[in-house]
Amino acid sequence: IQAAWNLKTRALTEMVYVDEIDMDQEGIAEMILDENAIAQVARPGTSLKLPGTSQGGGPSPAVRPVTQSGRPITGFVRPSTQSGRPSTMEQAIRTPRTALTARPITSASGGYVRPGTASMLTNPDGPFINLSRLNLTKYAQKPKLAKALFEYIFHHENDIKNALDLAALATEYAQFKDWWWKVQIGKCYYRLGLYREAEKQFKSALKQQDMVDTILYLAKVYLRLDQPVTALNLFKQGLERFPGEVTLICGIARIYEEMNNISSAAEYYKDVLKQDNTHVEAIACIGSNHFYSDQPEIALRFYRRLLQMGVYNCQLFNNLGLCCFYAQQYDMTLSSFERALFLAENEEETADVWYNLGHVAVGIGDLNLAYQCFKLTLVNNNDYAEAYNNLAVLEMRKGHTEQARALLQTASSLAPHMYEPHFNIAILSEKVGDLQRSYTAAQKSEEAFPGHVDTQQLMKQLKEHFAML
Repeated sequence: IQAAWNLKTRALTEMVYVDEIDMDQEGIAEMILDENAIAQVARPGTSLKLPGTSQGGGPSPAVRPVTQSGRPITGFVRPSTQSGRPSTMEQAIRTPRTALTARPITSASGGYVRPGTASMLTNPDGPFINLSRLNLTKYAQKPKLAKALFEYIFHHENDIKNALDLAALATEYAQFKDWWWKVQIGKCYYRLGLYREAEKQFKSALKQQDMVDTILYLAKVYLRLDQPVTALNLFKQGLERFPGEVTLICGIARIYEEMNNISSAAEYYKDVLKQDNTHVEAIACIGSNHFYSDQPEIALRFYRRLLQMGVYNCQLFNNLGLCCFYAQQYDMTLSSFERALFLAENEEETADVWYNLGHVAVGIGDLNLAYQCFKLTLVNNNDYAEAYNNLAVLEMRKGHTEQARALLQTASSLAPHMYEPHFNIAILSEKVGDLQRSYTAAQKSEEAFPGHVDTQQLMKQLKEHFAML
């Protein structure tokens, strides 16, 4: 899994730059009968859908950029958190789970390439195994062969239905005493969206055989059901049985991070490093946390540690460049960004580097260079909402009101979860006298970031205007 942190920077001008880079009676009756239904309104601090309700008091969007779901950007890109999710159920079922897709890779060790997979690639003569002709009942009675066949059907062919049929026949032949088959059935149910059935299978497997992997699968089920507190308790119970298990501690840290409880997450990531001081995810997340806590010098130490460990990619040099810039080590800033551009593997990574170079240019006061950098960002990634917003700020400084308005509208449509484009539209509209549009945009800004003082002041001014009218 590739570490990708996209630390971005903030510049102070008249307008706000984007801070650097998720019933009726019949309905009630259905909810009572539906095992997968959850409460419509969660208690504070118990839901991942409302991360702002966390008791930990997460960072504000003014300090740390947030994802579309309202969570702060973490220091590490993980499976199931990337963009590009399948849009339809059929596509989701047929999409192979690899490191390049948005779907989880089905196990804690899923980041490692499975040996022998390359030899099974479909050849022009036909598929390696024709699943429609297999007699699953016969193979289910041969335990060793059945397990290898299940792995092939599940991981390579991605045929969940046939994999589930084989697992059901095999566990029946084993007289329901083989915990491994129960875990596989649970994995099939999880992929099919039958989370309560998957939960029963994993719990049954844990009673027969206490395994770390099974605990991780069960926690994934609870997270999908939006029960992070239950998942936390499960991890902590697992740590009592497997003291010092890195994957369990890391799982707790991830949940706290998703719930905006950054301080608790950082403590658990430090516990991870006590057990495994080469854990890339923990080092990256702690470094990112220090950067956004106005401690770029300390963040620089963590990223240098990653460099010493052999991590050598675009994202790391991107972050090193930003840390050097804010730690006032200007001699290393541009060379780090040059190396990041050289190592960029796709246009999205190149766009991130140019975007950050644009912020460095704003920081040193070279607005013409900043304009060119943001333009190059859009050349590489035409959906980069932050770059549209910042270009609009620069256009506004030049007096080009219409261009700025068009760019801001594009940014707000691409990223409605960011408050900056909405606030800037409100400021722009208020200056040209369009108070109604300004009020509407200010409301959207307040919805995206309720604690933004400038938005509150603007709303107060607009209400005074309306009261006078």
